Amino acid sequence: MEINNPQALAELTEAFRRYESALSSNQPEVLNQLFWNSTCTVRYGVAENLNGHSEIVNYRRQRARAGGAPQRTVTREVITTFGRDFGTTNIEYIRTQSGRRGRQSQAWARTADGWRIVSAHVSLLAESD
Repeated sequence: MEINNPQALAELTEAFRRYESALSSNQPEVLNQLFWNSTCTVRYGVAENLNGHSEIVNYRRQRARAGGAPQRTVTREVITTFGRDFGTTNIEYIRTQSGRRGRQSQAWARTADGWRIVSAHVSLLAESD
């Protein structure tokens, strides 16, 4: 298996950048498009467990009405592709307003519609262990 095929890595990086841009500018329709439209898609967030694309869409709709995701600054990013059709994106970030540190992991797969998030996990670091 080829790790970080240049073309696959560039495509996944572009899709991930599109996701981050849509998240920071409260564009739920773009975020919804970038999640695989399947009952198998999972997104575990800071305060929610979402199973299936429809639950993710409903969450994004409510979040958009409330002003969107909290703003954040990415402090570390690791994007890796495995072959030409699967990859992961992992970031560490700091929430702008609260200063809380968090992380986000996503698994992406190439589908007939392009790169899509098939699984995601977002969490905030505990203040202490």
